[in-house]
Amino acid sequence: MTELLIDKKDYLTAGIHIGMKSKNKDMKRFIYKIREDGLAILNLKVIDERIKIAGEMMARAKTILVVGRKSNTFDALKKFAETVDGINIVTGRFMPGTLTNPNYKEYVEPDLVVLTDPQADYQALKEAAESRIPVIALCDTFNETKNVDFVIPCNNKGKKSLGIIFWLLAKIINEKRGKEFKAKIEDFGIE
Repeated sequence: MTELLIDKKDYLTAGIHIGMKSKNKDMKRFIYKIREDGLAILNLKVIDERIKIAGEMMARAKTILVVGRKSNTFDALKKFAETVDGINIVTGRFMPGTLTNPNYKEYVEPDLVVLTDPQADYQALKEAAESRIPVIALCDTFNETKNVDFVIPCNNKGKKSLGIIFWLLAKIINEKRGKEFKAKIEDFGIE
């Protein structure tokens, strides 16, 4: 058995594997089991593997745009941008034209777009697809994955879950790029 990126207990404590009662056919393959109360449990091993692959993909990109509309993402995304070179973030509302209108003052041309929730970040997903920019998305059991190139199945609502994911991604990216990484997991909004 392959070793997890962090201790299994840390993943479980953060609730990274807790899905929703509503499930989507796109996410069915990532569901480990359904509890008696109907709540879906995501496969922890798959989550871990996909975080590792996403981190390796991101390490090869020069510029990455990370989008998080919901306030529970803000702390993790700000720290992620501070600790990884080439990261631009959009927290809150994603303005139309950011990826498609070169005349817009905030226009960017990233190599990769990362979404914390493809449903909430639908405008960024739409524009990335129009611009043919690859998309990595954190998806819960209710998310559709149309126009998402790489899915990280996870609890994309929990602040602790998001903090762990972005800390791990930052760690992997910096290691792959040969850079020192000193940030602690607590720095990513996990109390």
